[in-house]
Amino acid sequence: MKRSFILSTLAATLISGAAFADHHGENPMVGGAEMFADKNIVENAVNSADHTTLVAAVTAAGLVDTLASDGPFTVFAPVNDAFAALPEGTVETLLMPENKDQLTKILTCHVVGKEVMSDALKGMIEDDGGKHPVPTLGGCTLQASYVDGKMMLEDENGNVATVTIADVDQSNGVIHVINTVMLPAM
Repeated sequence: MKRSFILSTLAATLISGAAFADHHGENPMVGGAEMFADKNIVENAVNSADHTTLVAAVTAAGLVDTLASDGPFTVFAPVNDAFAALPEGTVETLLMPENKDQLTKILTCHVVGKEVMSDALKGMIEDDGGKHPVPTLGGCTLQASYVDGKMMLEDENGNVATVTIADVDQSNGVIHVINTVMLPAM
C-alpha cells in the first residue's frame, strides 16, 4: 500500500512538467494527471500513468526521499515506453535488490543538481555552438542539443532522447519528460 502511494506520487511529479509547457499558467497534465507547481517531484510523479516504471525504479533505488527533498533538481523523466524499449528483462533485473547500485547509477544519470528550464538550456546550447554538456548527479555527462525545434539529450553510449514535455515546474525543481532511458558509459 505504501509502495503504491509512493509510486503514484513519483509518477505524478514527473508528469506535471510535461503539461506545464503546453498550458502556461495552468497546472499541466502529465500521464493523465494534473501536475502542481507547489508539490515536489515525488508528490506529482506518483500520479502520472506514463511514469509508473520510473516511480517503481526510484522506489527500488531508495531515491524517494532524495527527490522529495528541497533540491533544486532537474529530472529528465523517461516514460514507460522508454523503459519498455530496453532489452527484454532489463527493467526486471535492475529492480532486483542485488542490482540497487546499478539502478541508482542509471537513475541519477537523469538528475541534475540544480533547476534548469528549457530556455536556459537552449541558451547554453547556443553559447556552446550547438551542444552543451550536462553533468548529472550520477556522474554521467549528457550532451544537450536543439534540433528542428526539439531539445535532445545524448548519453555516453550514443543513445538519444527527445524532450517531449519541457518545463514541468515543481516546488523543488523541474521535470522534462523524455522518450529514452539515458545510460551511463559501460
